[in-house]
Amino acid sequence: MEVKQLYKAAEIEDALSDPETAHLVLDRDEVVGMNKVPGLTVEPQQIEDGVDVYINLDEGTVVEKPVHLCFGVTDREAIQRIILDIEIEDNAEIGILAHCVFPRALDVKHVMDADIRIGKNAKYTYLEKHIHSPEGGVNVVPSARVELGENSRFESDFELVKGRVGELDIDYETTCRKDSVMEMTAKVDGRGDDVVKISETGNLVGEGARGVLTTRVALREKARAEVFNKLTADAPYARGHVDCKEIVQGEGSAKAVPIVEVNHPKAHVTHEAAIGSVDTKQLETLMSRGLSEDESVDLIIEGLLS
Repeated sequence: MEVKQLYKAAEIEDALSDPETAHLVLDRDEVVGMNKVPGLTVEPQQIEDGVDVYINLDEGTVVEKPVHLCFGVTDREAIQRIILDIEIEDNAEIGILAHCVFPRALDVKHVMDADIRIGKNAKYTYLEKHIHSPEGGVNVVPSARVELGENSRFESDFELVKGRVGELDIDYETTCRKDSVMEMTAKVDGRGDDVVKISETGNLVGEGARGVLTTRVALREKARAEVFNKLTADAPYARGHVDCKEIVQGEGSAKAVPIVEVNHPKAHVTHEAAIGSVDTKQLETLMSRGLSEDESVDLIIEGLLS
């Protein structure tokens, strides 16, 4: 499989041909494409089975166009380790669109460890899109530790857009300083014997810090999921919400553990969790409009994950 097919699978050909768009493309442990823009440092270094990537955004720099990171494996069997060390300096702003592409995977393990530091009044947005093989022969293990400076903002969104999950084990933890804002979202559609594990933790340690943890999971056939969301508020006027919804069809199995903790009388955190089959009224309404039961279920799940 040629590297160009990675570009096609991720639908990033146009972005990679734009000289004003920063990008980094990896095939396993090999850098196959890179473009930089002013104020943004990207330094990849090859390590065993992967790449160590240092990213720094200079103070006050605003990157207008999304930065594209493509972490791909064209082989059917491989191990890929990505170590990310990211520093977003004060008053800087950047959006990263990461494509994790494993279109032929039968036995591929992708491990990512990220250490992210966001400065004062800075903004960092991270959208992670996964493209897997139809066989689901992927074991994805992403881990991130994120530190938000005063009045900064962090948004992350994990989404499987094509193929089967395989095995997924997410572990993200965010610490929010004064007046910072954190939003973490994960959306996964499990089938077959897929296994989904999601652990997201938010620590609201600064006055006025805010955070939302949102999880949407659909499970069909014999897929299984465990979701652990914890949001802790330690400071006055810290506000947070945990929102977990899981739809279970067939022989699927789901578990959700939302934990909210408040350690200051002027802090406030709420949570909402719902697990079960599709809503009967929604199903009946769609079927009354001519859709089959399977088509109706697919549409409801599509809405959940949109």
